[in-house]
Amino acid sequence: MKTTLTISEDLSERLSALAKTEHQSESSLASEAIEEFLGVRQWHIQAINEGIEAADRGEVVSHEEAVAELKKWGNAAH
Repeated sequence: MKTTLTISEDLSERLSALAKTEHQSESSLASEAIEEFLGVRQWHIQAINEGIEAADRGEVVSHEEAVAELKKWGNAAH
């Protein structure tokens, strides 16, 4: 499938420079970037929907419980 995109001059220049550095075509590099973007965005939407479904089932914690858990994470990082 062939699709045409219009991008800003700055983005076009950055794409061209990176394609030269990585010895790839601009098209393949752009396709790779779009694939990665879509994967992340789709994962994000799925995670949000799963969270909404869990909340609808009543699977929630209080603000205090959430803060306590986050503090544990912060302490583990030190």
